Amino acid sequence: MTSRELVALQFDYHDHAYHDNLSTLLSLIRQSKEDAIVTAPELCLTHFSYHDMHQAALFSQQALAEILPLSANRIITFTMIEERDGTFYNSAKILHHQKIFYAQDKVKLFPLGEEQQHFSPGKRENIKIITIDNIKFAILICFEIRFAALWEQVKGADIILVPALWGKIRKAQFQSITQALAIMNQAFVIASDASDEDSAAQSAIITPFGESTSDDSKAFLSLDADLKEIKKMRRYIDIGLS
Repeated sequence: MTSRELVALQFDYHDHAYHDNLSTLLSLIRQSKEDAIVTAPELCLTHFSYHDMHQAALFSQQALAEILPLSANRIITFTMIEERDGTFYNSAKILHHQKIFYAQDKVKLFPLGEEQQHFSPGKRENIKIITIDNIKFAILICFEIRFAALWEQVKGADIILVPALWGKIRKAQFQSITQALAIMNQAFVIASDASDEDSAAQSAIITPFGESTSDDSKAFLSLDADLKEIKKMRRYIDIGLS
C-alpha cells in the first residue's frame, strides 16, 4: 500500500435538479487527484425522490455514463436509486477502471423516514470486504453504521466507506460513531454526508488512530494519507487485525 488522497464530498442536493446535482458531483470529483479514493453522499444524484422513484432510477443510470470516465484511476463511491424487476434499491457503487467494480444494496433501511415504504432491503450476507489495488475496502451505508453486527462483517477492512444522508439533530452521534468505527477497526474511514439545512454536514476522513479531518463549511475534504499507518496501528496495538 502507498500514499493516496482520500476524499469525502459534502454538498446540498436536496430539492435541486438532478442534472445540477450531477454537475456538482462531477466538478468535485475533478478536484481530486487522478488516483484518489472519493466517497460522495448517499443518493447524491437524486436525494430520496419518493415522488418519482422511476425517473430518479432512470436518471441515475444515465448519470453513470458521465461519472465512469472519471474512475479510470480513481476509486469513486456513492449510492443511487436502482430499479430491478419493479423493485427499488438504495445501491452503493464502487467505480474503478471505468466500470462498476462492486455494488452493495442498503440492508438497514432507516425506520424514522419512509425508506421502508419505498425501498427493498439488500441481503446482509452481501456486506463484505473487497480488494482494489491491494487495499481492502468495505461499505456501510448511513444508518447501517449503528449496527455492531455489521461492524463484524467489515472487520479487517483497510478503508471503510460511509456514504450518508444523516440528520442534523443526530450530528454528534454520526461524529462519534464514525470515529469509533475507525478506532475499533484500526482503519481509515471516509464518511460523506449531505449539507442541506436538515443534514448534519459531518463529512470526515478519520485515521486508524482516530484523528479526524472535517469542516462542515467545505464541499471537498481531502487527506493525503499514508496507508502504512494501518499496519503500524495494528502492530502497535494488536487486537488481532494485523
